[in-house]
Amino acid sequence: MLKCASFFAGVGGIDKGFEKNDLFNVIYANEIDKYPVKTYELNSEIKVDCRDIHDIKEDEIPDFDVMLAGFPCQAFSIAGYRKGFEDEKGRGTLFFELIRIIKAKRPQIVFLENVKNLVGHDDGNTFRVIMEALEENGYFVKSKVLNAMEYGNIPQNRERIYIVCFRDENACQRFQFPDAIPLDKKLSDIIDFNNLLDEKYYYTEGKYKGDIFEKLSEAMDDDDSVYQWRRKYVRKNKSGVVPTLTANQGEGGHNVCLIKTKYGIRKMTPHECFNTQGFPQDFLLPDDVSDARLYKQAGNSVCVSVIERIADAIADAYLNMEN
Repeated sequence: MLKCASFFAGVGGIDKGFEKNDLFNVIYANEIDKYPVKTYELNSEIKVDCRDIHDIKEDEIPDFDVMLAGFPCQAFSIAGYRKGFEDEKGRGTLFFELIRIIKAKRPQIVFLENVKNLVGHDDGNTFRVIMEALEENGYFVKSKVLNAMEYGNIPQNRERIYIVCFRDENACQRFQFPDAIPLDKKLSDIIDFNNLLDEKYYYTEGKYKGDIFEKLSEAMDDDDSVYQWRRKYVRKNKSGVVPTLTANQGEGGHNVCLIKTKYGIRKMTPHECFNTQGFPQDFLLPDDVSDARLYKQAGNSVCVSVIERIADAIADAYLNMEN
């Protein structure tokens, strides 16, 4: 069994995906935000190290074989300001904290996840620096952009870059990202269209300022689609899937995913958003955390079913690297 250490762990989406494979055992997790830590610890026996990664000394981290990290993506996201490593809040440079730990711990495998825009940021220079830093520290690297609805059997349009690194060249050569698979999971498998839910999720006349309700009522004419309120207009997802969940989902009504049911127009619930990320139906959400924070946690997380398929491919490459 390979010991895994998870950094920028969030609610543990990457960890859940890897632990579906018996080869991997997460022994350590670090996450600075106390709210996703609550969710993580509710679904795991691990006590999360809730400190700034800058403050964590290498010898305070147990030895591990696999690094897992969905390092902060705001500095690289289309939704952000595209400042990359020069991001004034220091989020872009957090990648080099991972390099610091890699140099000290020398894990056999490194798995990284980020937004698709990382690849093209600064004409590709940001991605080149990241890849070179990994290679200079002794890793053989493969990367690929995968969409959740094509590779995770999840009806969400979510493209992410996945980076897989091995110290063993043979293992890297054996590793192949999973092939695309048919999408047979329906919106009704992750969203409850049939039951009346808490009234707080519904849009009704006069509930919100302006003419939001009127615009929604006029535009939302399909019971089998997901819509978004985009500050001033309504957008329908024409692919029949959930649009990419975002960290500001549910905040101020912007980007919130909406559905039409026989009981009226409503937001997707936080748990439906976690379903849309491939988390299991029995994944627990804390009662003492606001919906706005739970929406943020779901939007910041990963598609667990995509991670699971990549983890299986990593395990296969590792176990057969001598062949």
